[in-house]
Amino acid sequence: MQEHSPIVLLGGTFDPIHFGHLRTALELQQHFGEMAEVRLIPCGDPRHRAAPKASGEHRLAMLRLALEGEPSLRIDEVEVRRTGASYTVDTLLELRQEVGNQRPLVFVMGTDAFESLPKWRRWLEIIQLAHIMVVNRPGWSFCEQGELGDFLRQHSAESNNDLIRQPAGKVGFITLTQMGISSSKVRELIGLRLSPRFLLPDSVWRYIRQHRLYGAVNA
Repeated sequence: MQEHSPIVLLGGTFDPIHFGHLRTALELQQHFGEMAEVRLIPCGDPRHRAAPKASGEHRLAMLRLALEGEPSLRIDEVEVRRTGASYTVDTLLELRQEVGNQRPLVFVMGTDAFESLPKWRRWLEIIQLAHIMVVNRPGWSFCEQGELGDFLRQHSAESNNDLIRQPAGKVGFITLTQMGISSSKVRELIGLRLSPRFLLPDSVWRYIRQHRLYGAVNA
């Protein structure tokens, strides 16, 4: 891995990991090139959403099963191993200590998360530590008014090359394959004693049944 190749950060509960997550991670890796590294970061104690249903250890185990055979996709345990509340700015500070100040970090978020960014803890520090890559949602249009509009005008990338040439400071947008799968839907199916096969890897489904996660029956 080259010293200044980008590290792309994809966070989430991954409760459980499914093909929508995996396709997003793979397309991000392909977009940034073969030297890019994509890290999936399962959250610990998130402040902006409900607590995960499965423990951090179970979610890590499912991620390891799902990522077998994809060496360009890695797991970062920084948030799961942290005690107490989990904030993005703290994660990025830890990663900067790990990789130094010159390596590009690209923090990926959806449009809903981006619109709520001013409510995040020390949100203006995030762009100083990493780039932001927003995954477009079909039919979404950005409101250019207010502090987030000013923020985007100040930091908008002219091209995605800006996210590779500099270590931090730019906001880019990307359109990826929309698969319409959600972890909540997978959990709902399992709770109804219906199979979630073909929504997530078979190895993950076997693990869920083995450990009776989300109300699954070990059959």
